[in-house]
Formats: sequence, C-alpha cells, structure tokens
Amino acid sequence: MAGHTDNHIVIDAPMDVVWQMTNDVPNWPALFSEYASAEVLERDGETVVFRLTMHPDEDGNVWSWVSRRTGDPEARTVRAERVETGPFDYMKIYWEYTEEPGGGVRMRWVQDFHMKPQAPATDEAMTEHLNRNTKVQMALIKEKVEAAARALTR
Repeated sequence: MAGHTDNHIVIDAPMDVVWQMTNDVPNWPALFSEYASAEVLERDGETVVFRLTMHPDEDGNVWSWVSRRTGDPEARTVRAERVETGPFDYMKIYWEYTEEPGGGVRMRWVQDFHMKPQAPATDEAMTEHLNRNTKVQMALIKEKVEAAARALTR
C-alpha cells in the first residue's frame, strides 16, 4: 500500500504571480515555513535539481534531500520527484494550477510515495502528516502570494 495525498487551495492572485512565486525554488524558504534553505544544484530549461534543507525538528534533527522538478508553463503543471529519497522508496509530486471561474488560481498538490520498511513512519502515518502540513503550508503560500499580488496593483 502506497501513500497518496491530494490537496488544493484557491489563491486570489493572477496566474502569472502565483506561477512565478511558487516556482521560484531559491525563494522557497521565504514562502514555506518548514524550509531553512533551498540550493539550486543544476538547471536545464524548465528542469531544476535542488537541495532542500528543513529547519530542525522537535528532536533537533535536520532533514535534507535533493529533488528534481520540471515545470510546464504552458500547461501550468509541475512534476517533481526526490532524487535522494531518504526514508522514502519514492516520492513524486504533481502540481497543477487552474484559473477559477470567479477569479483566483486553484493550486493543487498530489503526492504519491512509499516509505522504506526502516523509515520512522508508515505510509499511513506519513499520509496523515503530509495532509496536516500541506494545509498549513498552502495557507501560508496563499497569504504571501496574495499580499505580493496586492502590492503589485498599488
């Protein structure tokens, strides 16, 4: 049994602002509360390979990994996967951006993964954790992107 999450939020901002801010990997520590640093290791067109490092957890552990992310600006989708998988057998993330009829952008993240047998969490426990944390991170992103969009219209 693999883990799976599917979460979304509507951001009241123009598509270009949402797309640019959420795909600016080096700026992710300012957008997400959980990342201490984001280091771009390689770029090739719309593909970026980068190292994310989290702030220390409650036990003082610092988690870090390398991911590959490829955006499709025309389709407004992104596919990402961990290159250094850590406790995961695999972790794949799909981002989808769609304009809402009443305005705003629906940003959706779908995460598919499987934990290694020796991982500190099961697929079920990680699914619960990711669903909780994704809602927190999406709310922060919404707040920051909407504030930036308002500042652009002043």
